[in-house]
Amino acid sequence: MEQPVGATMSAPAEQTTGPERATLVLATNNAKKLRELRAVVEAADIPLDIIGLADVERYPEPAETERTFEGNAIIKARECALRTGLPALADDSGIEIDALNGCPGVRSARWAGPECDDDANNELLLRQLSDIPLGERQGRFVCAMAFAVPGGQGGLRQCEVFRAEWPGEPALEPAGENGFGYDPLFLPDDVEPVDGRRLASAELSPEHKNRISHRGQAVVGILPVIGGLLNITGQQPKPEIVAPTVGDDPAHSPEA
Repeated sequence: MEQPVGATMSAPAEQTTGPERATLVLATNNAKKLRELRAVVEAADIPLDIIGLADVERYPEPAETERTFEGNAIIKARECALRTGLPALADDSGIEIDALNGCPGVRSARWAGPECDDDANNELLLRQLSDIPLGERQGRFVCAMAFAVPGGQGGLRQCEVFRAEWPGEPALEPAGENGFGYDPLFLPDDVEPVDGRRLASAELSPEHKNRISHRGQAVVGILPVIGGLLNITGQQPKPEIVAPTVGDDPAHSPEA
C-alpha cells in the first residue's frame, strides 16, 4: 500500500513518550461515523480513545469551501485541532457517479438542499438516474481522512491526509437498514451476490462494511500516521480491497 501524502504545516515533530493512551477528536456530530471509527480502531488494538464534537466545547464549524474531499477534510481537521487543542481527525466523503460527471461529489450531503435528509438525497439521485440502467451507473464512494496535530507555529504541528475509494453503482431502489447516507442505494463491486441479487452497503453487517468500505480503508490508511505522530502502536487491520488511490492532486469530494 502507498504511504499517505502529508501536508506538513511546520517543522517535523519531536518524538515524545506521552501517556499510555492518547485521545483524539473526530470532527463530526455524526454518531454513526463515530461508531464506525471506534470499531476500526478497536480492531487495530490501538490505545486510542475517540471522542466526538459533542464531547468538547462547541465552536462554529468551518465552511467547507474546497472543491475536493481532501481539501474539506483538512479544513475540518485543522479547525478542530486549533479549537480543542487535541489531535483531530476529520473526513469528507460522498458518492461520485460517472454518468453525472462526478456528482453529487462534495455536495453529497446537501444534494437535495441545505436542509435535506438522507432520504431526500437518495430520492433525488434515483430520479436523476431513472433513465440509466444498471451496469451504466458506475461510480464510487470516496473518503478523504485528514489528521491534524496541534502545536508549533500557527498552532499546528502537522497535518496529513489519506484518500480511499470504494467502487460500485446505485441500485434501482433502496435496500437495507444499516449504515447511513447513500448506503441503501450503493451496490459495492466487491460484495458477492446472494441468491443472484447484489447487496447494498446498508445490507452488510457493520463489521463487514468497516473492513471494505471507503471510510474503513481511509482509517486503515491514516492509522499508521496517527500512531507515528502520537507515538502509539497497534495491530494494523489488513484491507480486503485494492489499495486506495493517494495523490497530491485529487479530483473529487462528498459525504456518505
